[in-house]
Amino acid sequence: MTVQELSSGLVVQNLPAALKLSDYKLIAFDMDSTLINIECVDEIADAAGRKAEVAAITEAAMRGEILDYKASLRARVALLKGVTVQHMEEVYTQRLQLNPGAETLVKACKAAGLKVLLVSGGFTFFTDRIRARLGIDFARSNVLEVESAPTCGTLTGRMVDQAWGDICDGAEKRRTLLEVSTLMGIAPEQCIAMGDGANDLPMMGVAGLAVAYHAKPAVREKAHVAINSGGLDRLLEILKA
Repeated sequence: MTVQELSSGLVVQNLPAALKLSDYKLIAFDMDSTLINIECVDEIADAAGRKAEVAAITEAAMRGEILDYKASLRARVALLKGVTVQHMEEVYTQRLQLNPGAETLVKACKAAGLKVLLVSGGFTFFTDRIRARLGIDFARSNVLEVESAPTCGTLTGRMVDQAWGDICDGAEKRRTLLEVSTLMGIAPEQCIAMGDGANDLPMMGVAGLAVAYHAKPAVREKAHVAINSGGLDRLLEILKA
């Protein structure tokens, strides 16, 4: 295995032959800690006074120390019971930011003719907004169940099943990337997948180019490109237009 640090914080290994952005037709992004700067579930838990407890589970799951991602997410969501939709709104407006280079990279991909997929173990409350904000073509994530109240909605501590299944975990991320590539009539080798946690590895494993962004060690080790410092747009140092 040939590992090379091209410049500070940009590491490549076993790069594929296709190194022009236009060689690819689809780019798939994880959301939490990849396209955006936070883990939304942890910030929502802050309102319930359980951020430390939830964040510890999130960290273990992202490191790959918890094998049953679905169970870990259900456990975290259960701890969100009673949190209001208004608090989630505050998370979005006051805490959530796009990671550096996100807009630049998405614009460059779209200009090169790529479609953009957002596939997340997070929640539609946030992914729907990020999709609209960045002009993303496809998105898949989880739906938090909300109980209506006279003045506001509150979380029930459960998620809602969707037409494609129950929870968007690593296996579903992989399936979604393959499903979208089939719909587009392209091969998985024409896809780029970017993520930071263990649940991103299944989709990264089938993509033609796997990119780790400020990722956990196990993810960096298996990626073709590891961006360990700087913004998402550092991928453009590897893939020329």
